[in-house]
Amino acid sequence: MKITCVNQHARTCNGKTECSAKDIAQSESFGSGKALQGQILSGNNADFEKDMQDLVNLFYEEEDCPFSILHKFALENGVVTSTISILDAQEKQFSKTFQLPSGVDKLLEKSLLKRHFKNHLYEVLSVIAKKSLPWGSLTGVRPTKFARDLVERGEIKSHLISETLIRDYHVSNDKARLVVQTLKNQKCIIKNDKLVDLFINIPICPTRCNYCSFISSEFSRVKDKVETYLDCVLKELEAAKKMIAKNCFVVRTIYIGGGTPTVLSAQQLERLLCQINFPVSEFTVECGRADTITREKLEVLKKYGVTRISINPQTFCEATLKRIGRKGTNKEVFDAYMLAMEFDFVVNMDIIAGLSGERFGIFKRTVGTLLELFPQNITVHTLSVKNAAQIRGEEIKYVSDITKMVDYAQKTLIENGYKPYYMYRQKHQVGGLENVGFYRDEHVCIFNIDSMEDTSSVVAIGAGAISKRVMNLENRIERQPNCKFIEDYISRIDEMIEKKEKFFE
Repeated sequence: MKITCVNQHARTCNGKTECSAKDIAQSESFGSGKALQGQILSGNNADFEKDMQDLVNLFYEEEDCPFSILHKFALENGVVTSTISILDAQEKQFSKTFQLPSGVDKLLEKSLLKRHFKNHLYEVLSVIAKKSLPWGSLTGVRPTKFARDLVERGEIKSHLISETLIRDYHVSNDKARLVVQTLKNQKCIIKNDKLVDLFINIPICPTRCNYCSFISSEFSRVKDKVETYLDCVLKELEAAKKMIAKNCFVVRTIYIGGGTPTVLSAQQLERLLCQINFPVSEFTVECGRADTITREKLEVLKKYGVTRISINPQTFCEATLKRIGRKGTNKEVFDAYMLAMEFDFVVNMDIIAGLSGERFGIFKRTVGTLLELFPQNITVHTLSVKNAAQIRGEEIKYVSDITKMVDYAQKTLIENGYKPYYMYRQKHQVGGLENVGFYRDEHVCIFNIDSMEDTSSVVAIGAGAISKRVMNLENRIERQPNCKFIEDYISRIDEMIEKKEKFFE
């Protein structure tokens, strides 16, 4: 199912000037015609098509949508008329007008148009589909950044965030409240163009989970390339250190992610970590898979200043672990966690709502087990089934259960002293829900906040790593990706280094 946007800035519009939810509800029934079901139309306006398409996809799977949609708009003297045509056996039009503020620049004008068009489309589809979405018409990855930007641009006052999200963007009361709570816990944000975060990617895992869409290789398939890959990472790191010094950047946090970085041996980890000599107070290494964690490896991490690690059970149901192709046992998770406590690491633990075959009762027990362990950070993910995942195309069952899981986890964690501190959304996330990170006792992960809120530049090293340059004074963000795959990265390492040096000039 695809949205088509045509006639950008047309001077006339033949549709009626206003429609309400009542008008739509009283219109003829939809979905009965066959001639245009699922037909994809093409138009000449790409500026808003993607975001509107993303919204449609939250209401319908492509093959399930019984109609096509045509969108066009007219703009004259600051008055915009948006017309949405539902194309089934016959065409039905719904129009809405709104006024643009005077004196806005082209960039803000485009942003405002997109917001209004998505709201209009949401109002039409929510009545046709007879459902609402938890995040309303918002389709972006970062709801908190969206709210923060509204405040910083002076469009709303900070105390009106919740009211604005509910009234103007159809966000549910619970999600609007979650945004406000999360923003209050992001006190560590510093906007300084000389501050950077250092990210190093080790895109290798022991095995591949069936829900995973990351560009990550199974260790058995690349084990003969690991040493060469590490050589290239160290070469890029050395160049990055020189670039950081040349530009007088200050490294605020370090994050080694993946993949599962602790798939490397203790000797390989030491070879990497001994070359990282920035004095930071937050240094995270994703350990992820408990079966990769040993005392020897944790000793190396501690020796070189790592302060925070992740041990990610995803679920404490071992039958589920087998179904999703995740090697390991609960005992390994418990043992790894107790070992991490010996070394006084701040520990994050991830769980996922919606894993294959899990109902609410199983997920509830997983949350209970997490609370018994009581790690400093817990991240609650909602299953996202992307194209690269092995389960893409399989039926996702128990959507209502998944919504109940997420609501239960958030409510229970908050009741037990945890606070939300960062969140993000992904495409193809079941129920249009979100991922939320929680903390206790002031142990927020600064890198996660910087990344999700786009407040600091990132010097990113390794295959699949994406450097980001945040220019706060210019209100501009640019990104520079490395090659996605290990083999390409190895063969093009000099090119990656050269591009990064130019990117940060």
